[in-house]
Amino acid sequence: MTADRPRALLEVAGLTKHFPVRQGLLGLHTAMVRAVDGISFDIAPGTTLGLVGESGCGKTTTSKMVLGLERPTAGAIRWDGEDVLTLGREAMRRYRRAVQAVFQDPYASLDPRMRVGTIVAEPIVINERASAAERRRRVMELLGLVGLPERAATLFPHEFSGGQRQRVAIARALALSPRLVVLDEPVSALDVSIRAQILNLLRDLQARLGVSYLFIAHDLAAVAHMSHTIAVMYLGKIVEWGDADAVSLSPRHPYTQALFAAALPIDLDSPAPDAVLAGEVPSPLDPPGGCRFHPRCPHAMARCATEEPVLRAEDNRLVACHLYD
Repeated sequence: MTADRPRALLEVAGLTKHFPVRQGLLGLHTAMVRAVDGISFDIAPGTTLGLVGESGCGKTTTSKMVLGLERPTAGAIRWDGEDVLTLGREAMRRYRRAVQAVFQDPYASLDPRMRVGTIVAEPIVINERASAAERRRRVMELLGLVGLPERAATLFPHEFSGGQRQRVAIARALALSPRLVVLDEPVSALDVSIRAQILNLLRDLQARLGVSYLFIAHDLAAVAHMSHTIAVMYLGKIVEWGDADAVSLSPRHPYTQALFAAALPIDLDSPAPDAVLAGEVPSPLDPPGGCRFHPRCPHAMARCATEEPVLRAEDNRLVACHLYD
């Protein structure tokens, strides 16, 4: 967002994903779910971008496109300046090694029939020619990195707590020394008492390894704690993007204001905003015209129903809102 920012590790430009859906009694009509609709952002090396919004706003679809699990309908994903969507097989293999993921449910993402040592070593077995001794050394190193004892390698996932299982998932994600880790709701399935431990572990690992994160969550306090920049999504669009402190402590878009008003206060010394988020998210099959948030916005004007706002600079961040034209 500023000229002195380092070159982006990951750049997303105009990223779009529409899913066809059959409608009608016989399924003869096709409609499009606009899951992600022309979003752009970047992540600098060693930094965290927090992607936040209500359920159904397109966060997880965005993560799947970054991970190569979904192909975009339109737009570009650039990695170190290269277009990911045009990479050959070998280059794509290198990209997949460099971009790993940690998912929401640590139990569902770990094979219950495999011992933890085998789970953590699996990416190394598949991607590298390492001896058994080298694999064991690296597994022990990874377990120590996430705060687990060596004996954890001999146990099964069901023998661990939820927080410990998520540490195993993090160790596995780090096995190939990735440069970017996609964290999709990594603490939402954990007890509140454990969440802070995992978040602090992730921050310590970032400081130690220089890894970048795409941190996807609806927990605003966690996003503010983890992120260097925050992008706020609503119904497939980014409505506000900027420095994490600026966005979390003085949000500008009415949707961002409502999100943080509904959450626990981040700064106890500041007065609580009075915005209220009413109603439900409209269907992505038929999003509202103009500004997609206008049916729920307390500041909606006549033009909001017909003119779609664009992201523009406002108070050291980008905001898509007619209030700031």
